[in-house]
Amino acid sequence: MVNLKRSISIVLSTILILGLTACDGKTTDKEAEDVIKESSNSHYPVTITTYNYEKEPVEITFEKEPENVVAVYQNSIETMLALGLEDKIKLAAGLDHDVKDEYKEAFSKVNYSKEFTPDKETVIMSQPDFILSWYSLFEDKNLGDVDYWHENGINTYMSLNSGAASDRTVDNEITDILNLGKIFNVEEKAQALVDEINNGIDSVVSKVNNQDKQTTLIIEYMDGQIYTYGAKTLGGDMISKLGGELLNPEGGNITEEDLIKLNPDSIFVVYMDRSDETVAQSEVDKVLKNPALASLDAVKNKRVNSIALGEMYCSGIRTIDGINTFANGLYPQLSK
Repeated sequence: MVNLKRSISIVLSTILILGLTACDGKTTDKEAEDVIKESSNSHYPVTITTYNYEKEPVEITFEKEPENVVAVYQNSIETMLALGLEDKIKLAAGLDHDVKDEYKEAFSKVNYSKEFTPDKETVIMSQPDFILSWYSLFEDKNLGDVDYWHENGINTYMSLNSGAASDRTVDNEITDILNLGKIFNVEEKAQALVDEINNGIDSVVSKVNNQDKQTTLIIEYMDGQIYTYGAKTLGGDMISKLGGELLNPEGGNITEEDLIKLNPDSIFVVYMDRSDETVAQSEVDKVLKNPALASLDAVKNKRVNSIALGEMYCSGIRTIDGINTFANGLYPQLSK
């Protein structure tokens, strides 16, 4: 009721100012702008649920729109750009891939750090009023613990699929985008992004509904070992939505012998290019050109695909890109 009265008062004030302007022309544009700005502030306070480093839910309240944002990692930066909030970014860091072409002009205005993960001291010097990043980076040796920032009056938001949520799903990506829309009072833009993602997913899923079930693996070469993404990862959720069967659903490291026994119809190899265009193919070649794996059906049929980490792990606005990459690899006949 208080908010309703406040809104009515603001509207009446705006009408009064406009009326006075029409009568005597003495009211300045600045006064009118101040009233309109006050009207937009009626959106706040906004309370959002995020997480601390113990993965416990924490409620944070925004009394106004953040103005000095530290955004670290791919989805953090690109979602801000997609929402038209590049002027709010005080410091950005941690791109695994170049930003999408449609946001490069906006990104050119952003202060991007040469340090891939800024430390807490660097973040403090940026004087942020909001920090947006991944679970793994909210530790003392990196950005600093969530509790530290909250105790000092600085809000944080942890991407759900970065480790805060136990099951990593497409729905979590949607929630992150909508939450940022609320935080920055750009809910219509956020909803438009979400609608585009959901409509794109529905379109792809409808095309693959009647296809034969395909088996697959999502792997990443880490420290000389083969890591597999399981069913509870975002990539696993995408494969499930597309009707594929993800082998080794528990995830974790496997050997080359395990890979040969599993013998999936297709394989997706995760990469981070960091502006090096050769990386995607070189990661795929670790499978295709490995004599020990020549017996794999996926190798024989040339169904070893690359997928960007940013498309299937905290994918943000790249969620539909990840769905399309998986769909084309699972059902190559559809792209012919």
